[in-house]
Amino acid sequence: MIRHGESTWNFEHRIQGQSDPPLSDEGRRQAQALALRLQGWAFADFYSSDLKRALETAEPIAAGNGVDPQPMPELREIYLGEWEGLRSEEIARRYPVAWQHWTSEPDWDLVPGGEGAAPFESRVAAAVDMLFSRHEQGDVLVVTHGGVIQTALGRILGRPTRGLFVFRIQNASITLIEKRDGKFVIGGVNDTGGLGAARPTEAGLA
Repeated sequence: MIRHGESTWNFEHRIQGQSDPPLSDEGRRQAQALALRLQGWAFADFYSSDLKRALETAEPIAAGNGVDPQPMPELREIYLGEWEGLRSEEIARRYPVAWQHWTSEPDWDLVPGGEGAAPFESRVAAAVDMLFSRHEQGDVLVVTHGGVIQTALGRILGRPTRGLFVFRIQNASITLIEKRDGKFVIGGVNDTGGLGAARPTEAGLA
């Protein structure tokens, strides 16, 4: 599972959710670096969130491997309702009570008009289960979002995230999930090898 490269809103520290900003110049550089690293890898299949920042990350990888990604809306980031497009200081000003609760104990259910924790976690679980059932062997590449990867990892650990992310999942990083003897195994998290120096990005809502 690959988190998309840096978007223009990552750079501006804006809440993205299912809004659709493109990659920044840095994000396009990261995507090219990923493509070089993965060039020639024999993937059983290739999937991507259908949001622009994920598809733009997948494009150079597809060009280097001769396989086009299948867009999957199920791999989209969580929908963050009225907070999308805002910076944290704007949320604090417009939604002071909800933001105070969020900063003390994050919970997707606090986001006004958002998707909510249980529907998001169910969606991610169903997508991951479908991919593993469809591909019992081989390596499958998935370009998606930080929240999706965090939620998939949290499910393996048996702890719902609800917005509290315990892993750092940087832009263009690789996280490996395996299935052995019917059990999920975390093979690696947040591998950024080959990317070179990159700007730090917020791992939570941004």
